[in-house]
Amino acid sequence: MNMIVTTASPATPNGTTRPQVRIVIVGHVDHGKSTLVGRLLHETGSLPDGKLEMLKAVSARRGMPFEWSFLLDALQTERDQGITIDTTQIRFRTNSRDIVLIDAPGHAEFLRNMITGASQADGAVLIIDALEGVRDQTRRHGYLLHLLGVKQVAIVVNKMDRVDFSADRFKEISDEISAHLNGLGVKPTAVIPISARDGDGVAERTDRIGWYKGPTVVEALDALEPARPLETLALRLPVQAIYKFDDRRIVAGRIESGSLIAGDEIVIMPAGKIAKIKTVESWPVTPVAGRQGAGRSVGITLDRELFIERGDIIAHAGTAPRETRRLRARIFWLHDKPLAKGDQLLVRCGPKESRATVVAIEKAVDPGELESSENKAIGRNHVGEIDISLSNPIATDPYTENPRTGRLVIEVSGRIAGGGLVLSVDAGQRAVPVDIVPVESALRPDERSARYRHNGAVVWLTGLPASGKSTLAKALERRLFTNGGSPILLDGDTLRAGLNSDLGFTATDRSENIRRLAEVATHLARNGHIAIVAAVSPAREDRATARRIADTAFREIHVATPAGVCEERDPKGHYKKARAGALTSFTGIANDYEAPQAAELVIDTSARTVADAADEIERMLKTTGVLFDEVVDLAANI
Repeated sequence: MNMIVTTASPATPNGTTRPQVRIVIVGHVDHGKSTLVGRLLHETGSLPDGKLEMLKAVSARRGMPFEWSFLLDALQTERDQGITIDTTQIRFRTNSRDIVLIDAPGHAEFLRNMITGASQADGAVLIIDALEGVRDQTRRHGYLLHLLGVKQVAIVVNKMDRVDFSADRFKEISDEISAHLNGLGVKPTAVIPISARDGDGVAERTDRIGWYKGPTVVEALDALEPARPLETLALRLPVQAIYKFDDRRIVAGRIESGSLIAGDEIVIMPAGKIAKIKTVESWPVTPVAGRQGAGRSVGITLDRELFIERGDIIAHAGTAPRETRRLRARIFWLHDKPLAKGDQLLVRCGPKESRATVVAIEKAVDPGELESSENKAIGRNHVGEIDISLSNPIATDPYTENPRTGRLVIEVSGRIAGGGLVLSVDAGQRAVPVDIVPVESALRPDERSARYRHNGAVVWLTGLPASGKSTLAKALERRLFTNGGSPILLDGDTLRAGLNSDLGFTATDRSENIRRLAEVATHLARNGHIAIVAAVSPAREDRATARRIADTAFREIHVATPAGVCEERDPKGHYKKARAGALTSFTGIANDYEAPQAAELVIDTSARTVADAADEIERMLKTTGVLFDEVVDLAANI
């Protein structure tokens, strides 16, 4: 149940709109949240006429003293239990703000509701009992506020009357909770001593807290910054439907942020096609003149025919969302079955949906215990950060850049299983001119895999010069081809003689060399081939870029032959030239090779035959889902 208390909101003297701030109030049970909220409503004149007197009369009839918390005890069962478990939204006004205060429950079993409330908030009030001090649940709430990205937190030390308004006790609690929040990267905006029951520190500094020189609770709320108005953010118009009227093709949706007007140049993501808005349509009067802003449902026509789908996002050219097949999200998991690496999901970002695979799980936290989980799974009602690989590209924003398009919902078997915030998005494609139309293959990936008996993949062999990368790559290529597969060798030196002949060996050129290799290899993999890349690729960051480009198709093999063995082999004479100073920027002499930290396979060719090494690569490709069982013939000659 939501109880929303509202008061009239007269316009400011100059007629401008007052900023609204959404604040979640959290704290341990019985630390006085409901009492503080009730007192705030009274002190700000936000109670309906006669409400306070009515409640006092009811209390008198029941033979019980009046409590400010009665204002929020909307459920009889809560009064019977003596606790408040409901999430309540209360609206009131300070001098310069319209406040929406979200009262979240304090019990551990209701932390899920607290997370829901905090996810909507611009700031928070964390309340602490002066006698009990900082409790485990207090620290837990602080952690969850950090986890949900709430940066503005005002600390209220309540029930100072129970410690005789001791300045020393207040300082002790202030230092402890401030250190905890600072360790999480959250700096408290204020730490305020109060007695919510008696009113000290709520709206005025009384004599009993005369030693305190900071803001009151009302002043602290008045100082919190509101979220940026949606109209000031970049244009985001998710496409809900496409209608055909007479000779008009109308693209309809709700403007989530920003604004638009006829004549604007826009880009449709994730396709990246550019057009201009010809008209803005509405009902019953159309076309519509003037700029249309966030919250308005509109239809638009374009100056050219483009293929547009439900879920595409329309933005202004130059400020488009990122197109991606890979994103990182902080989620709250609701499903009975824990979420684990490799799980298949349906992800929705606005009206757009895509099948997805969980690539990695980190920072899995049980809100009830506040412990990071090492088993890399997220249990029911737990929080965690996940990397998701999408089967289809979507356009989205990190939540910090645009909260309207930075949220996602997860479904499992047709039911909502979780939701959360988009933390980061891997770099995607830029908007392309309308004349560029990428052409997809006429063959589906499953058609190719049925013929080749394997899935597409990028097998990336990295290691020092002369470690045996090219030898292994050619052996693997021959074996896969003999077994009916479609392998293609991409040797680093070979591509430098052609496609990448314009690149040198500076750090920038090396990065571009790897990017091009990865793009070519990924194109081959997406068309069902196994691209076998043999490249020194010494920089860990460059290889990480290659992995992001290839996504789930990427398999990294570290050919970890010792440097001494590589230099002794020296089949191309490069080590000798480098030692003589005739070959600069040669990897292997200056210890500038950054070995992989999490390769799918590590092979030392100094201690085994080529056939043995190829056997092991084949086994890895089988266990990671690239090769089908029946295609592997380990007795095949190489």
